[in-house]
Amino acid sequence: MTYLLRRLRRFSRVVLAGLAAGILFGAATVRAREPVIFRPTYAPGPADNPLKGFVPYAGQGRGFPHSLEFNYLPLAAVMTGPTNFNWTPLEQLLDGIAARHCQSIFRVYLEYPRKPTGVPAYLVAAGLKMRAWTNTNTQPLPPALDHTPDYEDPRLRAALTNFITALGARYDGDPRIGFITAGLLGTWGEWHCHPHTDWFASKTVQTEVMSAYEAAFRRTPVLLRYPAGDRDAAHAANAGRNMGYHDDSFAWATLETGRKQDGWFYLAALRQAGPAALDRWRTAPIGGEIRPELWPCLWTTAGCSEGQDFARSVRETHATWLMDSSTSRPLKPEERERAIAAVRSLGYELQVTQTATEWNGRRLNVSVTITNHGVAPFYADWPVRLMAVRPEGQEAEAKLPFALNQLLPATTQTQAVTLDLAKLPPGEIQLLLGIPNPLPGGPPLRFANADAAPVRPGWLTLGKLVVP
Repeated sequence: MTYLLRRLRRFSRVVLAGLAAGILFGAATVRAREPVIFRPTYAPGPADNPLKGFVPYAGQGRGFPHSLEFNYLPLAAVMTGPTNFNWTPLEQLLDGIAARHCQSIFRVYLEYPRKPTGVPAYLVAAGLKMRAWTNTNTQPLPPALDHTPDYEDPRLRAALTNFITALGARYDGDPRIGFITAGLLGTWGEWHCHPHTDWFASKTVQTEVMSAYEAAFRRTPVLLRYPAGDRDAAHAANAGRNMGYHDDSFAWATLETGRKQDGWFYLAALRQAGPAALDRWRTAPIGGEIRPELWPCLWTTAGCSEGQDFARSVRETHATWLMDSSTSRPLKPEERERAIAAVRSLGYELQVTQTATEWNGRRLNVSVTITNHGVAPFYADWPVRLMAVRPEGQEAEAKLPFALNQLLPATTQTQAVTLDLAKLPPGEIQLLLGIPNPLPGGPPLRFANADAAPVRPGWLTLGKLVVP
């Protein structure tokens, strides 16, 4: 009898250990009707997760992981009359980037040194005043010819608002587009005409452009170059608008220095714009461009002798994406490793920390807990999907009511849903979690979790269960 009791106790310990392994690692098949908890282990999110990371120019950077590509477009290429548009150049840009399974960021401009004017031809022919001058604010490139239009001309102002309205009507929510930078005003569409500040658009014109963008775009994020409060000398107030910002001198003129002459630096301008601007990252994305002077040295062992701390710039700005050409050149293995770590530090990083399941007949109640380890939320409204898959391919699916754009850094959300498995035959199922990309062929959002035996590409395998 004593021997039998010892055998029974040993058997119980083995069973409990097996169940614990299934609970902890999501690898074991657990009998139906038993509540089960899966705790997937952490692993860094991929460097080409969607809607974040480094952004090369369209068609470049193919040797480095990325999910976004950028390019400029002159307004003259798409606007042929006051309300007449030829969208073919923009369609070609968006389709070309989408064919590489990436989403687009683009900026439409009127003036760009070294390039022909971006002002629509019909406006030039009608006599819109144009100033031709040599722009010396082009470092590290040499000075170049620029063409600045009269931004106060009513015909140009009407053209800008008409264009924005038509652009939003056609493209707001288009899955090929990740973000739009407002553009249109100033050199490179960067909302300045330095050093000819008196040639730049008045606050009235700036307000017209911003209001047009807000009215036209409800889903696709639009980003402005400069934060501005009510007392800003050059820019119309924008701190209360539902628009993000892009810092185009990132890690060069980003961090506050305390010097009066550096008041235009991004974080200094953000602070001057007020609390609403400082909190803008919570609801609208922050992008930018790594300053070109840093491209040759940023990932080298020695680093850059000029510029500002990159990691601190990311933390304090909560940046999600950065235009970058430093990774378009061949990188040494250690340089590539540093660059990929920098990419991962941008934007969101979502880990599934726990999934709990409980049976109710042929219905499975599932709660999922997600933690954001990143510096920003995921701003899009992509649904989180739960799927049960049979080995033969049958499946059942449900949407979890997550609001990922409200999942701020260092916070956690738990949401629950019920999977109806009545149409699945009894037997083993795999429980999967995924966030598909609405862009056909685009990379899904992948969690910061290890998945030793993925069942479907882009879906996190939580574990196995048995349907009664």
